[in-house]
Amino acid sequence: MTADRRRPDHHSDRHPTRAADLRHVVTHLLTPLLMCIGMGLAYLGAFANPAPHHLPVAIVGTGTHAQVLAQTLNDETHGTLEARTVPDRATAIEQLKDQDVFGAYLAGVKATGTGAPRTPELLVATAGSDTSATVVQKVFTPLAARQGAPLKVTDIAPTAENDPTGQGIFFLLVAISIGSYASVAVIGGAGAVLPMRLRAALAIGTSFVVSIIGTLFAGPVFHLVDHGLWALWSLAWLYSAGILLIGTGLHTFLKRWTTLGVMTLFVMLNFTSSGGIFRPEMQNGFFAALHSFWNGAGFVEGTRSHVYFADHGLAGHVWTLVGWLVVGLLTVGVAALAENRRRTAEAEAIAHAGAVAAAAVAATVPERAPAPGRTPAHPAAGRETDAEEEMEEAVGV
Repeated sequence: MTADRRRPDHHSDRHPTRAADLRHVVTHLLTPLLMCIGMGLAYLGAFANPAPHHLPVAIVGTGTHAQVLAQTLNDETHGTLEARTVPDRATAIEQLKDQDVFGAYLAGVKATGTGAPRTPELLVATAGSDTSATVVQKVFTPLAARQGAPLKVTDIAPTAENDPTGQGIFFLLVAISIGSYASVAVIGGAGAVLPMRLRAALAIGTSFVVSIIGTLFAGPVFHLVDHGLWALWSLAWLYSAGILLIGTGLHTFLKRWTTLGVMTLFVMLNFTSSGGIFRPEMQNGFFAALHSFWNGAGFVEGTRSHVYFADHGLAGHVWTLVGWLVVGLLTVGVAALAENRRRTAEAEAIAHAGAVAAAAVAATVPERAPAPGRTPAHPAAGRETDAEEEMEEAVGV
């Protein structure tokens, strides 16, 4: 009986440890759950129930008939369309290339000197947005039917042969984005022991590799883009470098929450506002507003402008990407300053603790060695925690 009473209760020792481990796992489940909520809100908020909001279209003509038709469309669609008149077909084509309008309708009026009506024609540019062109076609097809004539649709900017929907650029954006923000977990986690200047250099180098891979996919591999590959690579590098630098700098402050942070910036808000699936005229005001300055929109619209629209508006999209790159450089700079201050504070704290310990030892008679099984504290003691954070980030990616 006495021996049994002295036997340690292993079950009672395990319960506190098991409860602590369970709390640890449940706490870290918060990250994927937040990702689930964020992705649902972003994707469903941006892509569910798309509808045009003041989608600009043009009615070609200068007479009363064109003006009445434009006003009738504005009145009947209640803000769905924003119809305007343009004087001639050439002007309509120019505005389509500038993406000022997404459809131009030439009514089937009688040709001069003949009694036969001219076939109604709709000009679109599917390279700008296949979904917008489809919406415009659905609007004007009934108008042509009223004249008893089929609607002739002319695409003045068709997409590449191997990218019939024009959405290949969006999926290229996805590939480059994943390669960029996934690399942040490695550079920020495994590279945390390196100086910030080396991490920034790794980020720049990685962006070159990611952009080359993306360009190869778009060109020689899948033939989504059949010309202008050097410009495409430049846009891809600007885009990737901005993500990598911003993520590398944010890791200093966010630690294991970095993956959630970069996914919010460069997936949830980025993919949904890029215009790769639906243009901002087909989305609500929040994502339409993001489209005007977010980096994904800069890449998608810049690539479209260069490949399909003879560089119309390209400069503005390039400046958008340059702005994000500058933000990345500033983020890395601020992170470097914060890390230097942190190291200085830690060094001062260690020096102060050493001085206090030395004074305490001097006050005792003999200096006692560390107790068996114990080792002095060492900076490497925190590496296990860092490795855990790095694994959590990689799992998050």
